[in-house]
Amino acid sequence: MTESREGGSDAPARLDAPGCAPPTAEPAPGPVRRRSRASRRLRHPVLPPLATLGTGLLGAAYLYRTDPHVGGQWLPRCPFHWLTGLYCPACGGTRMAYDLMHGDLPAAFADNAVLLVLGVPAAAWWGGRWLYEGARGRRYRPRLEGIGTAVVLTIAVLWAVLRNLAGWAPG
Repeated sequence: MTESREGGSDAPARLDAPGCAPPTAEPAPGPVRRRSRASRRLRHPVLPPLATLGTGLLGAAYLYRTDPHVGGQWLPRCPFHWLTGLYCPACGGTRMAYDLMHGDLPAAFADNAVLLVLGVPAAAWWGGRWLYEGARGRRYRPRLEGIGTAVVLTIAVLWAVLRNLAGWAPG
């Protein structure tokens, strides 16, 4: 004898009836996708720092032949200075890089002293570390957190205020 459902019917439940969900069929597992050797090589951790270095060298090659101290060059202007007339903490950085590449350290210092003394060594350290770790097959993501962020922002704001109040215009 069969047990009757609510309503007293012994008929099987209809799947399209309200409240009845169709049985779920799990999709058949597809083939496991493995990355090709070339694809794995293109994702190697050394590629981003090498690409950045190559792009930087291309920019430096252009800058070496283009004097930013002379007007009319095809170089971007500082948007902050263009909008406000004030110097940002990085204003003079392009002229500083040009002077460094031509071996004129006093002119580079006059263009942006703080960027030269603090920014160039920090960029060299982090860039070198990024390249070193990438060459060893490890990903490197430098983090500046907490007190480090506060120190960098404080130096940048103080430098911007000081150079604008004292009238230290870059180069």
